[in-house]
Amino acid sequence: MTLAIGEGEILIGLGEGPVTQRLDRSNRHGVVAGATGTGKTVTLQVMAQAFADAGVPVFAADVKGDLSGVAALGTPNEKMQARAASMDITLTPAAPPTIFWDLFGEKGHPIRTTISEMGPLLLSRLLELNDVQEGVLTIAFHVADQDGLLLLDLKDLQAALKYVADNAGEIGAQYGNVSAATVGAIQRKLLTLQTQGAEHFFGEPALNLADIMRTDVAGRGYVNVLAADRLIQSPKLYSTFLLWLLSELFEELPEVGDPEKPKLVFFFDEAHLLFNDAPKPLLEKIEQVVRLIRSKGVGIYFVTQNPADIPDAVLGQLGARVQHALRAYTPADQKGLRAAAQSFRVNPAFDTAETIQALGVGEALVSVLDAKGAPCVVQKTLIRPPASRLGPLTPEERAAAIAKSPVAGLYDTAQDRASAYETLQGRAAQAQKGSAAAASAAEAERQRAAEEKVRERERAREEREDARASRPRASSNRQGMAETFAKSLLRTVASQAGREIMRGLLGGLSRRR
Repeated sequence: MTLAIGEGEILIGLGEGPVTQRLDRSNRHGVVAGATGTGKTVTLQVMAQAFADAGVPVFAADVKGDLSGVAALGTPNEKMQARAASMDITLTPAAPPTIFWDLFGEKGHPIRTTISEMGPLLLSRLLELNDVQEGVLTIAFHVADQDGLLLLDLKDLQAALKYVADNAGEIGAQYGNVSAATVGAIQRKLLTLQTQGAEHFFGEPALNLADIMRTDVAGRGYVNVLAADRLIQSPKLYSTFLLWLLSELFEELPEVGDPEKPKLVFFFDEAHLLFNDAPKPLLEKIEQVVRLIRSKGVGIYFVTQNPADIPDAVLGQLGARVQHALRAYTPADQKGLRAAAQSFRVNPAFDTAETIQALGVGEALVSVLDAKGAPCVVQKTLIRPPASRLGPLTPEERAAAIAKSPVAGLYDTAQDRASAYETLQGRAAQAQKGSAAAASAAEAERQRAAEEKVRERERAREEREDARASRPRASSNRQGMAETFAKSLLRTVASQAGREIMRGLLGGLSRRR
């Protein structure tokens, strides 16, 4: 390039003069907006390569698949050569070092995180839980922490929820009501998430943030390209993952203030998915991360069709603005157009709103921050052509780039160490084993008692037989009966004779009277 730019700046394009962005203001975030087909992806590629050449690592989502060409040398066509010549640029093919990532492990190295690192708030957003369900999920996380249960993957969370449901009485008395119906609803949503392929995202080895903040031996930053063409079909998973990544960067990186250049630049394509239907607590968390993460040396650049897709509280934090053409066919479009135009510092040379509608492909209105951190006057800018390839890599080229990646082999094989699922399964097996042993002991005791009763009856019978054997035997049963009859007869005769005598005496007395 022969176009003169200052040290510590990256070239975006050509307006009234070179349109550059200061590296020491690049952590103040930015937005790249414009209708479909106006050149947002090319602008993203140009900025990503410029940051990488300046030694700044970049993380960017490749929603359509054509950003992968940043890893290959460019092959300028006549149109690109003509544009470069008009900008006084020598277009030399070049490509930054690139690492490919993919949540599904198909078009790049797998990216994983654990359930514990995701946390109940982001997971509730991912599962679209209501307030009651989010509360029960929070209880499950707390109980797992108290019991030392590691929540690494989806089956760990499912096991923890089952544990909470099985012990709802005790847990509910301590932390609040836990109903089986609520746990069942969360389990069903986890199953739906699992069918969408989220089980590939949760697990180990978890992503080490240092691996997306690498530089090569020449001091160039790596461009980390996330294959998102399949991921974008699950927009909640896509937006939740990127928000998780920002949250991890915010929590782990130290404070650095305003460095000479960012530690990492993060491009969030299809940014409207992050804010669609987001509950208020989540929006507050996003605003907090955007506001504070710049002090960690991280710049966030939202790529979307209309700046109106971004809440005002977040949009107000964005210093650099690259606005491609907008079309105003509806009242809502016109409102968005006016909002986009009013966000720029006015340039008296043209009407901002009219210019936005008249921009051609590869043209944009650009406003960046000056040395004092104030917005520059907006300029109509011709975006410079990229030195890397426009268009996607072939599958063979992508496979070769993955094979020679500096993180090859670190994340490709999933690990499944003992965690909540295995711990709770072990407890259940131990309890079942104890119950079986107790039942066996009880059965043995019953059998012993029954055998003892049989032995007692046998002893009693033997004692009775011994007693009978020791008594003298009578002559015969017939003789005993005869004796008994004779005695009875004598008693009867004696009694009858007595009565005859008395009747005779009394009768005689009666007659004499």
